[in-house]
Amino acid sequence: MKIALIAHDKKKDDIVRFSLAYEPVLIKHELYATGTTGAKIMEATKLAIHRFQSGPFGGDQQIGAMIAANDLDGVIFFRDPLTAQPHEPDISALMRLSDVYQIPLATNMATAELLMHALERKELEWRNLVREKRKTNI
Repeated sequence: MKIALIAHDKKKDDIVRFSLAYEPVLIKHELYATGTTGAKIMEATKLAIHRFQSGPFGGDQQIGAMIAANDLDGVIFFRDPLTAQPHEPDISALMRLSDVYQIPLATNMATAELLMHALERKELEWRNLVREKRKTNI
């Protein structure tokens, strides 16, 4: 599965701790992240991550483009709901695209843990069917 990891500044320590805790699960998947988040996770773990631009510089949009191409299977986005973000329209667009394309989106640690357990149990294999169906319809 292709999983994106994103975190606002005040949540970066949380996503690093989360990635350390779930490294045995995450290492089995293809990982993508916005710039700084990806760098911090790679410093703390052995995870290989394709890094995009930082969120405010287009990283959220780059991940959104993967969603729109149906080339992403899940997003873990530790949002800071109490701090205004200058790139809020990009964040809203990414969340909207996740809903449009039926991409599981975890915006907090509790939901992200559920997503990790589902990955371990191979409960997201239906994403492979969606991807294959899209390829045959193009």
